[in-house]
Amino acid sequence: MTDETKKTGPDAGKHETAAENAAEAVASGQQDQETVEGGEPQNAEPDPIEAIKAENADLRDRFLRMAAEMENLRRRTERDVKDAKSYSVAAFARDMLAVSDNLRRAIDAVPAEIRAAADQSLTSLLEGVEMTERSMLSALERHGVKKMDAEGQKFDPNFHQAMFEIPNPDVPNNTILQVVQAGYTIGERVLRPAMVGVSKGGPKVEAITAPGESETTNG
Repeated sequence: MTDETKKTGPDAGKHETAAENAAEAVASGQQDQETVEGGEPQNAEPDPIEAIKAENADLRDRFLRMAAEMENLRRRTERDVKDAKSYSVAAFARDMLAVSDNLRRAIDAVPAEIRAAADQSLTSLLEGVEMTERSMLSALERHGVKKMDAEGQKFDPNFHQAMFEIPNPDVPNNTILQVVQAGYTIGERVLRPAMVGVSKGGPKVEAITAPGESETTNG
């Protein structure tokens, strides 16, 4: 058997396959080495420091939001408690005003001449009714209920209820000339508007000059 026969025999294919596999392995190793040296890995892990920073920013944002919500809740609770203390007696106070109105009607029902000539019993009765009225209004005032001083003031629909008009050219329009039923406030709210009569036919109210302002003069 010649040398050529040995080279082309059955073992020749095995040698060639082994050589090809070795060449492919070397080439694959070179490509992996180039990837590591020249480019970023495909499955790179995130930077732990950056992850901690992002988590810290998220926690800080949540904390600030929660703190703002708690502050709003605290203020709202304080306002509700204050309103409850100030206005919890509003309905009761409104009912007591009706009783006070009846006491005043009873007093005003006695003419002045009869009162002047009244005997001791009638005088004591009227004085007792007046004392009851004053005591009731004083008790309401201790709970924040105050009477409005409406007569002579400019009509304000937020505090007054106009019942009729009174022609009077000597006073400005919409000036309260008569109070039919007194108005009351509780805290900063109107408990009951004052029923009033307002003027009509008078001059319009002039604009009020602010303190310290003066007319501009030439020169």
